[in-house]
Amino acid sequence: KIIQRIEDEGFKISGLRMLHLNKEEAKGFYIIHKDKQFYESLTDFMSSGEIVIMVLEREDAISHWRRVMGVTDPALAEPGTLRQMFGFSIERNALHGSDSPTTAEWEINYFYKKE
Repeated sequence: KIIQRIEDEGFKISGLRMLHLNKEEAKGFYIIHKDKQFYESLTDFMSSGEIVIMVLEREDAISHWRRVMGVTDPALAEPGTLRQMFGFSIERNALHGSDSPTTAEWEINYFYKKE
C-alpha cells in the first residue's frame, strides 16, 4: 500500500533496497540524535528487523514527501497521511524522510555507497 501511494503521488522510485541494519549501522544513520533520550530505543528498533530503503524523485520531492508522511507522531498526524495510517508511535512511525537536500544526499550516500 505504501509503494502504491508513493507512485500515486507522482514519485519515481530510483532506488529500492531491503536490508537488516545491525546496531552500529542504525547508530551511524541516526548519529544526529546521539545525545537525545530516544537514541537507544530508536536504534534498537531500527536494527530489530528488515527495513526498506527507497530513493524517491519528483519535483519538490522533500516537501511533498513530508506532507504525504505526516508529522512524526502518528497520533497527531492528519487522516490519510502514511504515518497516521501505518505508524504506531513517535519512534515507530513507519517512515523516514530527509528534511533537506543536504540531509538527503548524506542519507542516500549512507545506504548507496559507491563501491
